[in-house]
Amino acid sequence: MTNTPDFSVLIVNFNGGKYVQGALDSLKAQTHRSFEVILVDNASADGSVDALDTSGLPAFTLMRETENHGFARGNNVAAAAAKGKWLAMLNPDAAARPDWLTRVLAGAQRHPGVTSFACTQIWMHDETKLDGAGDNYLLFGIPWRGGYRRPFSELPAEGTCFSPCGASAVYNRDTFVQAGGFDERLFCFCEDVDLGFRLRLEGETCVFLPDAVVAHAGGGLSDKVSGFAVRYGTRNRLWVYLKCMPMPLLILTLPGHLALTVAILLRGLMTGQFGDAVKGLADAVRELEPIWEDRRVVQARRVTGMRSLIGAMAWNPLEMLDRKTGVTQARPPSADRGNRM
Repeated sequence: MTNTPDFSVLIVNFNGGKYVQGALDSLKAQTHRSFEVILVDNASADGSVDALDTSGLPAFTLMRETENHGFARGNNVAAAAAKGKWLAMLNPDAAARPDWLTRVLAGAQRHPGVTSFACTQIWMHDETKLDGAGDNYLLFGIPWRGGYRRPFSELPAEGTCFSPCGASAVYNRDTFVQAGGFDERLFCFCEDVDLGFRLRLEGETCVFLPDAVVAHAGGGLSDKVSGFAVRYGTRNRLWVYLKCMPMPLLILTLPGHLALTVAILLRGLMTGQFGDAVKGLADAVRELEPIWEDRRVVQARRVTGMRSLIGAMAWNPLEMLDRKTGVTQARPPSADRGNRM
């Protein structure tokens, strides 16, 4: 392998147990060999990185951290050490198909100029179901993982989606760094959507590659409906919406966002998650000032026109409720790039 590999595969681990070795084993079998693996361990207490077998990997670096940085900062730390042209993120509770990197590289060659790619995620516990086909974003400020737990038969063809899911996201390294990487205040949950939104504002797009496949356990390391997930997800969802949505759309969609937020809170009364959701909203409001300051920077970098931005989002809440996929025919960014209104 040369000093500049095609890929830097980034894994951020926190008490990943036996899943971590499985992720590494899947990388040993990759047919494309120009890659390095950088594993950031966020002060795990379960010994999950103490006796890893890394033989068979082209290059491997273990970065032991003394605190839990979360997914966002953990990946930023790994990206700062990465040498590859592409940053390929792999959750520690995921396993890549042997041709994963081969398929991603082929997709990058088919779509020159595209700087981020989403991959097919199948559910590791039942491969007849999807774990995701890229992330979608409702115009009213609610993100969701497209196709989550829906039948594999609904896998969409290659095309554009709003943003990649962080469990198997692929970013051009230079683009990732220039965008500032993940927002570390988000810690985890919605950090991938936030970055995808910011990149779209800057004129970038994301292509979904159905033949680049990763099996994802999902919930293997964190319960998706835990109080922690609800609290952080609620806080981060509001922050992303307020930081990234251009003002004309923010004004237009705010009533719908508030209505959906109330509906989510009412649902929390039935699921036992009401208290955590309220705490998340309180956290968001309490720390809103720095987010609003960031908004000025984010919006100042926007070059994407409103028509193109709206076209990248979903408008029907039923699609969100059903976890539908939101992949559309692949095409370059709209010609109205630079027409900010």
